[in-house]
Amino acid sequence: MQEYLIDTPDALQTLCGQLRGSEWLALDTEFIRERTYYPRLCLIQVSNGEVAACIDPIVLEDIRPFLDLMFDGSILKVFHAARQDLEIFWNDWQQFPLPLFDTQPAAALLGYGDQVGYANLVKQVLGVDLPKDQSRTDWSARPLDENQLRYALDDVIYLGELYLQMRGKLSDRERLQWLAADFAILADPATYEPAPGDAWKRVKGRQHLRGRQLAVLQTLAEWRENQARSRDLPRKWVMKDDLMVELCRRLPRKPDALARIRGVDAGLVRKEGKTLLALVQQASQTPKEQWPVEKQRPRPLTPQQEAMVDYLSAGLRLLAAEHELSPQAIATHKDLQRLVRGDADCPLLRGWRRALAGEPLQALMKGERQLDNRQGTLALK
Repeated sequence: MQEYLIDTPDALQTLCGQLRGSEWLALDTEFIRERTYYPRLCLIQVSNGEVAACIDPIVLEDIRPFLDLMFDGSILKVFHAARQDLEIFWNDWQQFPLPLFDTQPAAALLGYGDQVGYANLVKQVLGVDLPKDQSRTDWSARPLDENQLRYALDDVIYLGELYLQMRGKLSDRERLQWLAADFAILADPATYEPAPGDAWKRVKGRQHLRGRQLAVLQTLAEWRENQARSRDLPRKWVMKDDLMVELCRRLPRKPDALARIRGVDAGLVRKEGKTLLALVQQASQTPKEQWPVEKQRPRPLTPQQEAMVDYLSAGLRLLAAEHELSPQAIATHKDLQRLVRGDADCPLLRGWRRALAGEPLQALMKGERQLDNRQGTLALK
């Protein structure tokens, strides 16, 4: 394996020449976002199984030759837990490196565990122990030392090997097509652009608010989200969750009432006081029928529904055995309860789980399929 650190335009051109025409490219990125809303790209790692390189986008002013490869539809791009990497491509270039393959959902489909980490997967599949000592490094600092570069290169060198082995196993079991829905979600811009109006659902402490207070929270959280995006700042730098919740509890009407709230400093009152008071007043007048509603805990299942969960659990075990997976890799008991309740957002109705188990279990619920017991042997018919 040839290994490089790419930090000059000539070296980048040479590397892209070596990678052009590859069947696949293993990719990873290193970034920081502690001081920003959007992640700041610090390093790109790439390998085609013969060449592995770290590309330094901080030093290089123009990485367009590499981007041409990323957006070449004839080359498959391989990631592990691709979401954060793809977020960078979408935020910075409004494009996704397609087509793509993500080894994390593929690992779940092969029984290696749901949401399995890269190092853990490399250990399970390849028997290689990867060091984890650079996982908290500051990737924006220069120069990068040998240990950092080794850690970064290993993220793509073994990723390529993972892909080749996993693709073979999935192909043998005729499961490759099951991952298409997962990959489509990863390549959907909506995945990376959550609606600001829904930002209140991620505020810690919102469970202590009710009715009109939640309407104010929705307005303040949307304002904070838009401010964070436009100023490229972490949400908590615009306003912390606990302060926003306290504003919703107190519903201040005047500057002096705002200033008396714990956590509100003079700078915030001076810069944003009028805006915050106007937002609170406006949201306080929201009609009751438009107040947002915190998702309530579901009602306990009826005895009939509990029996149906048990029935589906038997079906799940049969489906898992058929596909050589553990039932837990496909669904939890809570997932089955959500399916019985008719929850459209049930994990069993998304991605590869829908084809493997979600649809067959729905058919079982509707009576379109049955559990057949013949001579003590249970089968799904």
